[in-house]
Amino acid sequence: MRKVLIANRGEIAIRLARACRDASITSVAVYADSDRDAPHLRVADEAFCLGGDSLGESYLDVSKILRVARDSGADAVHPGYGFLSENADFAQAVQDAGLVWIGPPPHAIRRLGDKVAARRIAEAVGAPLAAGTTTPVSGIGEVKAFVRRHGLPIAIKAVYGGGGRGLKVIRSEAEIAELYGSAVREAVAAFGRGECFVESYLDRPRHVETQCLADRYGNVVVVSTRDCTLQRRHQKLVEEAPAPFLTAEQDHQLREASKRILREAGYAGAGTCEFLLAPDGTLSFLEVNTRLQVEHPVTEEVTGIDLVREMFRVADGEPLGYDDPPMRGHAIEFRVNAEDPGRGFLPTPGVVSRWHTPGGPGVRIDSGAECGSVVSPAWDSMLAKLIVTGATRREALERSRRALAEFEVEGVATTLPFHAAVVTDPAFAGEELRIHTRWIETEFGGRIAAYDGGGTTAERENRATYVVEVGGKRIELNMPVLAGVAAGAPADERPRRRSASRKTAGTASDDALICPMQGTIVKVAVKNGQQVAAGDLVVVLEAMKMEQPLSAHKPGVVRGLSSNVGDSVSNGAHICDIAD
Repeated sequence: MRKVLIANRGEIAIRLARACRDASITSVAVYADSDRDAPHLRVADEAFCLGGDSLGESYLDVSKILRVARDSGADAVHPGYGFLSENADFAQAVQDAGLVWIGPPPHAIRRLGDKVAARRIAEAVGAPLAAGTTTPVSGIGEVKAFVRRHGLPIAIKAVYGGGGRGLKVIRSEAEIAELYGSAVREAVAAFGRGECFVESYLDRPRHVETQCLADRYGNVVVVSTRDCTLQRRHQKLVEEAPAPFLTAEQDHQLREASKRILREAGYAGAGTCEFLLAPDGTLSFLEVNTRLQVEHPVTEEVTGIDLVREMFRVADGEPLGYDDPPMRGHAIEFRVNAEDPGRGFLPTPGVVSRWHTPGGPGVRIDSGAECGSVVSPAWDSMLAKLIVTGATRREALERSRRALAEFEVEGVATTLPFHAAVVTDPAFAGEELRIHTRWIETEFGGRIAAYDGGGTTAERENRATYVVEVGGKRIELNMPVLAGVAAGAPADERPRRRSASRKTAGTASDDALICPMQGTIVKVAVKNGQQVAAGDLVVVLEAMKMEQPLSAHKPGVVRGLSSNVGDSVSNGAHICDIAD
């Protein structure tokens, strides 16, 4: 390979461009109209415009990407993660165009990307597996029939899904209709197909996985295990390697099952086998992600193996030449997303007005953001990944506390306050793990104040930082501008966090139901004149490829509802009144 087209954007596009430079390979970036000033364009050697602002008009347009590959003279394509990375038709189109596809072969993507087919492979090779449907379900009736046979809870999953999208956990029969519909809509929005299947859901499980590499000659290695249990809405927030607190038998079972599954599928390249681990030690296969994972850096940090460059080697036809590598130390990754943990991790599009990243021993930042970056609701909410490594898990946690305290972002809410809290929580940072995949929603929630936006414009314009010395000690004070006192270089050059005492935009007051986020309405569940109870669903919003239900804040009658499916709404928009 001489020149690689990177069919992605943001943080992963930068990661791939850097690997290309390390390997003396020319990198080609692509971009939508709204990304014309994005950082990944400056890191790559060349950049070509795809045009359009929506996914369908840009990063999901196969013909445009192949045209850029031809025009740029690229001889290979790397899809990163998300977008077209697990699209077998795209992989085939790349190969049909005479280009090298840096990923698993199309037939393996088809076999494993179809979650139902992947379950059949896992069953055939004797991998641990929970009960589930052998074909996609045709509708709500089949879901109810499965519940009658196997009981609750169950998981409805998009057949072609991943990353928590199109996944809904059902704990009561009353939820089946609503959550099945939501899973189908999310799957169509994120992956273009809405087929879903059903499986029994292990309650209070850990999420553990294996990072694998396979070459074209049947060799498969597990580079490391990982734990990705800390999730919100079934999407990962914190990952670590190796997976802690596993028995030797569990570690062996994970590794052997993963190798058998990938060999049976004829796999080559990087891939991840995911499992649930129940409190009683029961393991159950979940799925195979036929791509590079977001959390791949923690594996790199504890093994010294550059997974992207290994993907280059495999795509070039080289054998792996090694077995499962030894581990060294412990690494933890924190996803820094534009979400407000004080408001249920609602996405918060906006403009990043301050961006100060940490450094020091054991700290790595993989980022696609900078000061001035526009966080669009059209794309994923992730801004950066903070990866912290130590000789032990305890040292990694100690360094994490320091690094998270140094990380400063303003302009949009981020998940940093959650991360700072969780690394001191005994359930996560203690001598044993007492977390599960719904721990955030069921046991952690409510501890973090909602983001206040850093104050109103007027407040910012009338505040400044003053440096004073008290008893020889330097102290910074952020306060209203003092009359007659020159502020010098005001704090607006270095905005500071302020307390979350100001009322947050998007909360409901009196009769008004206010939209808490920018997004698109994908479902309207009520009509004017309808009586609702507090907590009843009113509308469903979609932003950053995830659905967010908006419910009634009080009992009453719906008035003034004018929203329709497909409408775009802004943060703070009036949805309706709920009158007494």
